[in-house]
Amino acid sequence: MPKKSTRGTSAPAKGGAATLVVVESPAKAKSIQKMLGPAYEVRASRGHVADLPERELGVDVARDFAPTYEVKKDKKPVVEELKRAVQGKRLLIATDPDREGEAIGWHVARLLGRNPEEPIRVEFHEITPKVVRQAVEKPRPIDQNLVDAQQARRVLDRLLGYNLSPLLSLEFRKRALSAGRVQSVALRLVVEREEEIEAFKREEYWLLRGLFQAAEKTFPALLYEVDGKRLWAGQGEKEGKLHLKTEAEAKALAAEALKGAYRVAQVEVRERRKSPPPPFTTSTLQQAASSRLGYTASRTMRIAQRLYEGVDLPEGTVGLITYMRTDSVRVSPEALALAREVIAERFGPSFLPETPRVYKNRKEGVQDAHEAIRPTDPRRTPESVRKYLSEEEYRLYDLIWRRFLASQMKDALYEQTAVVLEDEKGRLRFRASGSILKFEGYLKAWGKEEEEEEPPVPAVPEGAEAKLLQITPEQRFTEPPPRYTDASLVKTMEELGIGRPSTYAPTLETLEKRGYVERRGRTLLPTPLGREVTRYLKERFPQVVAYEFTARMEDRLDQVEEGKAPWPQVVWEFYEPFLGELAQVPKKTCPKCGRPLELKVSRYGQFLGCTGYPECTYTEPLEKKEAEPIGEACPKCGKPLLRKEGRYGSFIACSGYPACDYTRDDGRPTGHTCPKCGGRVLEKRSKRGKPYYKCEENACDFLSFYPLLDTTCPSCGWPLVKKGEGACINPNCPAHDPKLLPAPKAQGPKKAKKSAKAPSAPKPPADWEALKAFLPSLLPEERQAVEALTQGKALAEAEVKLARRALFKLRMQKGRAKKEVAPA
Repeated sequence: MPKKSTRGTSAPAKGGAATLVVVESPAKAKSIQKMLGPAYEVRASRGHVADLPERELGVDVARDFAPTYEVKKDKKPVVEELKRAVQGKRLLIATDPDREGEAIGWHVARLLGRNPEEPIRVEFHEITPKVVRQAVEKPRPIDQNLVDAQQARRVLDRLLGYNLSPLLSLEFRKRALSAGRVQSVALRLVVEREEEIEAFKREEYWLLRGLFQAAEKTFPALLYEVDGKRLWAGQGEKEGKLHLKTEAEAKALAAEALKGAYRVAQVEVRERRKSPPPPFTTSTLQQAASSRLGYTASRTMRIAQRLYEGVDLPEGTVGLITYMRTDSVRVSPEALALAREVIAERFGPSFLPETPRVYKNRKEGVQDAHEAIRPTDPRRTPESVRKYLSEEEYRLYDLIWRRFLASQMKDALYEQTAVVLEDEKGRLRFRASGSILKFEGYLKAWGKEEEEEEPPVPAVPEGAEAKLLQITPEQRFTEPPPRYTDASLVKTMEELGIGRPSTYAPTLETLEKRGYVERRGRTLLPTPLGREVTRYLKERFPQVVAYEFTARMEDRLDQVEEGKAPWPQVVWEFYEPFLGELAQVPKKTCPKCGRPLELKVSRYGQFLGCTGYPECTYTEPLEKKEAEPIGEACPKCGKPLLRKEGRYGSFIACSGYPACDYTRDDGRPTGHTCPKCGGRVLEKRSKRGKPYYKCEENACDFLSFYPLLDTTCPSCGWPLVKKGEGACINPNCPAHDPKLLPAPKAQGPKKAKKSAKAPSAPKPPADWEALKAFLPSLLPEERQAVEALTQGKALAEAEVKLARRALFKLRMQKGRAKKEVAPA
């Protein structure tokens, strides 16, 4: 056996901590530090410390996809601090107990110069003093299989994203587009559901509801059979069933039904048991939080993370729930015993089954290393910790606590009654059904679902005569499939085997961030961009968005984790067919030399450039949009105004530029007049998509981050804004509340004087001889202005602007020419 490394394990200085424990988050570090005491120093890596390079592929395809890792820019100070802290100390790595946490731990060990094969890894499913102390006493080596599974996922995502994202940007001429194995398939689900809804053709059908009297009791019943044929009620197959298509058909049958005499043909009373659901997994927690609390998947996971990492209670800092990224429903025997104690004490022994319930995972391939999501101690009721939690933390903890207790309680019992009424000819049959909850069982803790209980049917004797008092035709229409919500999309992804517990919330968040989907209430709708991206991927890369292919890749990653498959082989299984599809995609070509264009990045953002650079210097903006007239004349010179695209979005400018430099903001008119200058107030959007309200005139500094109301301030006449009951944002108004809405920054006199001053001419460039080679790329008026500058001539204001712009262009061309591009 190889000799184990002993680097960095020397005894610590007297009085200091003997062991450094590295976790992921500062909150977790704070909680664990309190539990372990002064013998341990706990520090946070703050997530991933190393990753593939930002602007390079970072994967050597020819050498079994060997990745190149770099310390992330924002994590360099963190790594240096950890290096200083670990000197002379034993190291324990306590990152999250999953693939990602294992990979973070592997990077930390590598960067701190420790051998991952040594027992330096500890993990705990819950953050409680007992569990944490037990874990640090039993460290293990880092599991290389888990690390390899995460490496395979990361490399796959990089290979796909590095090749696909630029293609999408080229195709749609938009920045920040991306594609991914899980993300693209989830988007396809949303798009195809919307297409189903649009293609859906509504079908009319009619039901007949009768009001019967039997044994002096009155109750409703629905017609469900005519001449042995079931009445079609808008669902399932229609073949062999009676479909009442029109009101005339329904009324004719209703008139016939009123003529007949009826009897109670059958009475069936039976007991129905409803079993409790298992404790939460990641997906079922996200589904329940969406349907019951209205939380998005990402919000649910953020709250759950805080509950897991620890809350300050009078007894000390403790994690309230177990690890929240799991697809297992297993529960430890100790937790089951505590749950049974709480159920017997809180609800009574009658709600407790004879033996604990044991749930089995519904599908194969579940990673059973973690328990289900449950309270770390069910005796810690939601009410007892409410004052230590925020409202959203309390609501989610309450949901998890009630679900866990419910999972260990008795079945709910219903008494179901079905009454069948038949006419004397045996042609028409009506049916009435209802149920009564006889024993609450687990519903005592979990609560009743909507439409859980049907209205009861009165007890009537079988064979009794019945009279049809009235009958009402009811018009119905078939309904299209519902749009996806966070809950239903996560459920579908889980059923199809797409993604894993740690990927559901980030996937939904990315789809929204990229502008592929938007929310309408709780439902998810694809945007036009999302539809186009899906169409393009289905056409060009069918395997990337294939449900079965993506699910099979997840299974193969699980096999890597189990040590049953080498990770480079799994990556190749995906990458090889992807390369075949990639080779079929036509390339956009340079209009100057015919070589392919590629996506490039400068400090000013993305742009398209020729791959023949530096021989060919052709470039064009990525988001190329032609200026369009808006049908207005320039108030300065009378020429047509144009809508143009700039670095900060669209703006209005004069078509006579550069002779006329009139510009103003572009946005949706709100109908309000600026209280400062009388111009129009426009609604604009920030880079993050948040609306704000600004005067269209650039010389005016009126700005509001809240919508303007139709009511005005009684003190000053400014429009009130939608904040609280209505706030005045006039800083000079006595009704203005600075705490409610800070006043906009006033422009100082120096700044105003500077902006009114004509721009000064730049100095003649010292590197003019080097810049002269690029003069042919300038416009004639720019070249004339910059040459006049170098000759020491006096320049007018418009010529100064042209000279500045020309110098900027020349220096950009010079910078590009300095870069050496290796031949392909």
